[in-house]
Amino acid sequence: MNDQTINLCSPRYVRELMDEFSIAPQKRYGQNFLINDAIPKRIAEASAETRVPCVLEIGPGIGTMTRELAELFDAVTAVEIDRDLIPVLGKTLADKENATVINSDIMDVDIDALTREQFGERNFAVCANLPYYITTPIIMKLLECGCPRLRSVTVMIQTEVADRLVSKAGSAEYGAITAAVAYYGQAKKLFSVSPGSFLPAPKVSSTVIKIDIYPAEDRPLKPKNEKLMFRLIAAAFGQRRKTLPNALSAGVPGLDKEKLLSALEEMGLDPRVRGEALSVAQFAELSDRLA
Repeated sequence: MNDQTINLCSPRYVRELMDEFSIAPQKRYGQNFLINDAIPKRIAEASAETRVPCVLEIGPGIGTMTRELAELFDAVTAVEIDRDLIPVLGKTLADKENATVINSDIMDVDIDALTREQFGERNFAVCANLPYYITTPIIMKLLECGCPRLRSVTVMIQTEVADRLVSKAGSAEYGAITAAVAYYGQAKKLFSVSPGSFLPAPKVSSTVIKIDIYPAEDRPLKPKNEKLMFRLIAAAFGQRRKTLPNALSAGVPGLDKEKLLSALEEMGLDPRVRGEALSVAQFAELSDRLA
């Protein structure tokens, strides 16, 4: 088997593969296979710009991007939830000796333990074409995993979600996930991908983003109580139509409202302000004043 016999971006080849293994794209897993050969190459190259030796891929599908990653990284570990795709990957990745496939749900995986087992102490990147229905939980799991060797996350996601991840405080798209991403790293949009680049074609457009992860010791923000900061953020956006004092009073039991109002005044913020107006830096400062 060689690259000339495998064209995972050919609709005809993909259909032949589906027929050979008696499978079809699963809606429940949000499967849409790339058929534009320029896209997986660009995503893999963007991930490799982090200059780490290893990569963890989430949801390899039939191995389209996995093959590109295997050309650019010393070691590739791909986690695939769909057991029906494991034999397909056995065929499409047979010539990629540096690629390992694990049949598991990434939400059940201990990221630090798995990557330590697969990559040892080497740094790694994450690369994925994420299912739309579970994008935010996966990104949050990666950000919160506490793995010091994770250096970047390059993912293709729904454009609407991508806009949210890179939005600024005060914008309509800004939310709790935006603040979390800004705390853990620096996100940027790379390029858009049209629905016609997939089989089957999704009903929405996609965007590739990259989050460069700050090493814990180099994070710009170092709140005294990180847990409190995230409780404030969750409460503020949980009831975003309320003013910040009312949203936090309702969402953070035991919070001293007088102390909160005093803290907002000291920060030069109007007591009628809403959570969406605060940057993550302001949430960190507020949590420090309330800690």
